[in-house]
Amino acid sequence: QVQLVESGGGLVQAGGSLRLSCAASGRTFSSYRMGWFRQAPGKEREFVAAINWSGGNTLYVDSVKGRFTISRNNAKNTVYLQMNSLKPEDTAVYYCAASRGHLPTLATDYVYWGQGTQVTVSS
Repeated sequence: QVQLVESGGGLVQAGGSLRLSCAASGRTFSSYRMGWFRQAPGKEREFVAAINWSGGNTLYVDSVKGRFTISRNNAKNTVYLQMNSLKPEDTAVYYCAASRGHLPTLATDYVYWGQGTQVTVSS
């Protein structure tokens, strides 16, 4: 069992930056692929980024490439999402999730989820 707790969300102006953190419990964190998803009001949950167990492979949705960076520290059981050049359309609740599957962009591939952290980008 893995419990995930996100932090770092908040209100920021367009062009600003935020760094989200996701702290995981359990000794098996390093065996999971980790992902970040987001959900805006009235919209479906959307894949944002994923990172494999070692941190050597990352994947991003096109809309955040070049602006967001996912990373992890297995010694600290934590995964991060550095978000730069934020836009109003990035406004959403951001969730981290853990998976042992092989389809990193699909929410159904993830078995553990955090409670989410709100990110609001003002124009």
